[in-house]
Amino acid sequence: MNQGTPQISSLKRTLAMLDAVIADAGRSNIAGLARKIGMPLATAHRQVTTLVAEGYLMASGGGRHVAGARLLGLLHRLDEKQIIANVAAPLLHELAVRARTVVQLGTFENDMVTYRIKTGRGANALFTRIGMQLEAYCSGIGKVLLANLPEAEREVYLTSGPFVALTERTIVEPARLREELDAVRIQDFAIDDEEVAPGLRCMAVPLRRSDGRVLAAISVSQALASRHRLDDAPLLALLAETAQAIERQAVARD
Repeated sequence: MNQGTPQISSLKRTLAMLDAVIADAGRSNIAGLARKIGMPLATAHRQVTTLVAEGYLMASGGGRHVAGARLLGLLHRLDEKQIIANVAAPLLHELAVRARTVVQLGTFENDMVTYRIKTGRGANALFTRIGMQLEAYCSGIGKVLLANLPEAEREVYLTSGPFVALTERTIVEPARLREELDAVRIQDFAIDDEEVAPGLRCMAVPLRRSDGRVLAAISVSQALASRHRLDDAPLLALLAETAQAIERQAVARD
């Protein structure tokens, strides 16, 4: 944005009050909130009255207020996984340039991996596409997401087979897949070693919320024949660095 563009002071005050009410969780009255944020009491009353009239706040008694139906409706419409994908996009473009290959981000829905970002050299040649869903058990991203499911959910998935072999290297036996997911959960990364397509190897790491819950995973896909192929150690370092940067930015936007 052009730094010379003027800001709307009244809107900033309204947003400050909205933020203060939500953070306060209905403990303080308007006068108390006004003192906390350094706002004149008359201005605070106007801000709250307007927010109530528009449905963003609602009175909870004793001059206190909480989130209103309109604000809660907006929150329910937010896709938390897409938000982290939006935060991740520019950083994944940078990773793709550094790794000189394809980088992807996926999330877990209905026992499948949904691909939300795909970028980098050779992206058009790779069979995946944004919005596509792929079985989770055979990909690096899928293994990371499965490994970080609650144990009961993971066990339900493992009993939902049969699992189809896409290549001769695909792990399809539930017992072996369980061992693989246990290892992924411990080491905090996964590898698809020609399990989805011959000649293609992928490494993936998780993206976590501040509470530790895994929302998504990112991967780097490399053709085994590529002269630009990175070894596992430097590739994992790049992925981990990028994941940490994404998580920091996502937390900063919460």
